[in-house]
Order: sequence, then structure tokens, then C-alpha cells
Amino acid sequence: MTATTIVDAAQAALAAEHAAVYGYSVVGGKVAADRRAEAQQAYDAHRARRDALARTVTDLGAAPVAAAAGYELPFAVTGPAAALRLAGYLEDRVAGAYGDLVAVAIGGIRQDAAAALREAAVRGVRWTGVGVAFPGVAEQH
Repeated sequence: MTATTIVDAAQAALAAEHAAVYGYSVVGGKVAADRRAEAQQAYDAHRARRDALARTVTDLGAAPVAAAAGYELPFAVTGPAAALRLAGYLEDRVAGAYGDLVAVAIGGIRQDAAAALREAAVRGVRWTGVGVAFPGVAEQH
């Protein structure tokens, strides 16, 4: 495992966190009132993970990937049901990125990535009511 591989995986996870922060701003605006606090907590958690990953990438000797100027949502989010779907989608994407980082990292970076993967998987289940056996691992067909 090379430093480049770890940096690439960390950058991909950072990009996923940037997208999640953006996505949760949409979720928070469309989710039902009784789930807004949960959306705010997820937004805050992703911001914290994003900031930690940016520091990790810097510590690995690279410039952290910047957030995109804009993001295209995977589907229209017009109400609470779609907001829940988007939250689940975001968590699945983040879990996948952290799964890739877990696969190549060692030590503290791997531990942090595994914790972030677990957190994303738990949030995803809370939003969708559906879990998978191995979150962060692409489904094999």
C-alpha cells in the first residue's frame, strides 16, 4: 500500500463528505419537522468528519480536495419522503468511500475511517430502516 493510494482514498472520502454536507442542507430543508434535529446532527457530524479528513490529507502531504461549486442531486427532493431517501443515499455513498479508505489505510487513519464507516451505516439505517450485512462494500451480483 502506497501513500498515494491512501491519499487517493482519503481524498475520495473527503469529496464524499463535501457532498454529504451539501446534501444535508437539502435534507434539512425538506425533511419532516420531527426529523430536523436528526438532520442537523448528521450535518454537524459530516462537517466534523470533513474537517478531520482535510487535516488528515494535509498531514499526508497533499492539498485537500475542495468542495465542488455545486452538486447535482441523484433525484428530485420535493418532500419529506424524498429527503429520507436522499439522507440514506448520502450515508451509503459516504460509507462506500470510507470502506475504500479502511481497505488501504493503517493505524489511526484506518481506525478513524472504520469509525466513520460505522457511523454512516448507523445513520443510513435510521433514515431508511434498511441495513446491509457489510456497509461500505459494493454489492456483488
